[in-house]
Amino acid sequence: MTLIARTRDRAVETLSLDSPHNRNALSAALVGELADALTDAGKDTGVRAIVLTHTGNTFSAGADLKAPPRPEALVALLRQIAELPKPVVARVTGHVRAGGLGLLAACDIAAASTDATFAFTEVRIGVAPAVISLPLLPRTDPRALARYYLTGERFGAPEAVATGLLTTCDSDVDQALGPILDGLRRSAPDALAETKRLLTARVLEAFDRDAADLTALSARLFSSPQAREGMTAFLERRDPAWVV
Repeated sequence: MTLIARTRDRAVETLSLDSPHNRNALSAALVGELADALTDAGKDTGVRAIVLTHTGNTFSAGADLKAPPRPEALVALLRQIAELPKPVVARVTGHVRAGGLGLLAACDIAAASTDATFAFTEVRIGVAPAVISLPLLPRTDPRALARYYLTGERFGAPEAVATGLLTTCDSDVDQALGPILDGLRRSAPDALAETKRLLTARVLEAFDRDAADLTALSARLFSSPQAREGMTAFLERRDPAWVV
């Protein structure tokens, strides 16, 4: 079963996360297939830009707790998006949770509908947003992000724009993306690649500096007793033991 749907329109390749049965959770299989699709699009001279979107009402629910990717594989995927020599544009019309927010942050431009919702739910299952911090921290406002990292609260698209997580939001996300995609189609391929290199320099510095430590942190937390309790509680649809 294919987990990534591919379409193309006037040199814009659209890659859709297509695993709605588990809300496009980041399984090892989905991460691997998305990485392959990005590699293909990056090498294809007929592709000017890439839109990353989804089927169903959820962009991504975060890591698949039943079949999670290795932390190293998720790091590699996020870095691949940042290093790709073509702009990657996120298009969101639903909910985004946990690791899915890392995908948004890795993209060069991110647009969402005004009814989209977001949450860093890691702390509520006993872990931390470790690996996804690699693209998130260099691109977002630290004071605004602290609230949502520490509380796991749900927030809306306007707040996501204010934090720097989103570029823009609109009741019609495709209307918002129209001039953006038109601009990319009018831009020279080599100029786009070099301009993206300028914009992602700080993000890639974070990967070079922190990827090993954050990967180790993620692995340690996911194997902790609190994480086991948090994930069990999540799957059993109950509060974990630490809730007061």
